[in-house]
Amino acid sequence: MGEKEQLRAPIGTRDVLPPESARWTQLIGQFAQHAGNAGYGLVQSPMFEDVAVFQRVGEATDVVSKEMYDFEDKGGRRIALRPEGTASVCRAFVQHRPLTPWKVWYAAPTFRYERPQAGRYRQHHQLGVEALGASDPDLDVEVIALAQTFLQSLGLRRVTLVLNSLGTPRDRISFTEALAGFLDRNRDDLAPEDRKNITENPLRVLDSKRQATREVTRTAPSILEHLSPDARAHFDRVQDGLGALGLDFVLEPRLVRGLDYYTHTTFEFQAEALDAAQNTICGGGRYDGLVEALGGPSTPGIGFGAGIERILLACDAEETFPGPEAQVQVFVIDVTGGDAARDLTAQLRAAGVSADRSFDGRSMKSQMKAADRTGALLALIVGDDEAAAGTVGLRDLRSREQETVERAGIVDQVLARLGA
Repeated sequence: MGEKEQLRAPIGTRDVLPPESARWTQLIGQFAQHAGNAGYGLVQSPMFEDVAVFQRVGEATDVVSKEMYDFEDKGGRRIALRPEGTASVCRAFVQHRPLTPWKVWYAAPTFRYERPQAGRYRQHHQLGVEALGASDPDLDVEVIALAQTFLQSLGLRRVTLVLNSLGTPRDRISFTEALAGFLDRNRDDLAPEDRKNITENPLRVLDSKRQATREVTRTAPSILEHLSPDARAHFDRVQDGLGALGLDFVLEPRLVRGLDYYTHTTFEFQAEALDAAQNTICGGGRYDGLVEALGGPSTPGIGFGAGIERILLACDAEETFPGPEAQVQVFVIDVTGGDAARDLTAQLRAAGVSADRSFDGRSMKSQMKAADRTGALLALIVGDDEAAAGTVGLRDLRSREQETVERAGIVDQVLARLGA
């Protein structure tokens, strides 16, 4: 009998292990704080939905037509893994009808069957917010500013806010007709992969990152030339609000986002430190027709999604946001059988101190190496002499200085050393 094949994570997925996962925890925590400060509460929706939830997003998009993981479950229902966050949140809104404005945030895995590459996985992870029930352009400004301040809190500085408007659905129809005519006249100069979209979904051609197509669309008609007076007023208010908050932006008429449900404001944050084809770390916009398409009342909405993997790549490129230095503050070393380690770690944790220990009766040398690996600041050492005298060795793992203290007051001693 041969050796068993080693099982590995599926292609396009990866395991996030400590200590890297501590960086993820800190990232999500900072996002939760920024969202909470703006009045957004956590929403958790299923990672799979009835396939119709996502089909109504737009069947002409690659996300739905090519990249979605869908299957028939054991009950004969057609199910899809969540390819993006907004549709699931809007389905939850339709089902539960919360009071508006409904402002929520999420951190969730999403799934797309696409070619894996740097910062893009078949299971990737998104942070996002959605605000439903208000059409006020000032809400657009709030959502964009929330994303901006969060990215800045990570130390990112080489990030550009790119802005556009798709206007109303009627504006979009008018523009799409003009765009399709332009693209058809320049069909031969487009990248072959984009030509089919001239009739299927012309806006997707604007969103293409292929160089030949980018050259053509550089002179394409602009959506901004087709905005109705109301749409123009909405977009002007957004730009004025961003200016009032000191947020710089660049207008980009080719920015249409990748999904069909967007109206009015669309935006992206692009990391200059990353390759241009993969530099979008956050994107979103207004989607005033999506809730209605999912069977709910006419309800305006706006939000964004930001990829955790892509954000961390940008942080690495700018050498910022290294994550927490150590998860363990105190390591307990016990060579007397383990009772002291068991009891001291419990006492420290109850006092709010992160503490760890070794197991299986390891030697003093082995336990000291384990303490150093954790990055702990302090070590508590209990040997036979300390156990007999009711004391503990308190060692600073940075300076290596050590003193003997009474075990009865050890928690207070530790808190004082940590400045807690």
